[in-house]
Amino acid sequence: MNTAEWILVAILSVTLLVFLIFGIVLLAKLISLSKEVKKVVIEGQDIAKNTNGIVSNVKGMTSIGGTMEMFVDKYITPKLKEKIKESKEKEKDGGEK
Repeated sequence: MNTAEWILVAILSVTLLVFLIFGIVLLAKLISLSKEVKKVVIEGQDIAKNTNGIVSNVKGMTSIGGTMEMFVDKYITPKLKEKIKESKEKEKDGGEK
């Protein structure tokens, strides 16, 4: 081979070496970036789940249906259970006498 061919081979070899090193560094950075993106996505999913719970609680408290449901659960349901219990006790007492 003559001198011109050796110079071209040397230039191409150095260029290939630079691109390989650059590619390896870029690949390492992309892998670390993908790990960070995964963390962000997981955190975003947790935030979305918590937000859905908060929205349903606020919706239940602000809508008329939610307010009525809370009222029924808090006041009327215990009184109904008490009345049912009393009527069962009366039936027991009436059946034993």
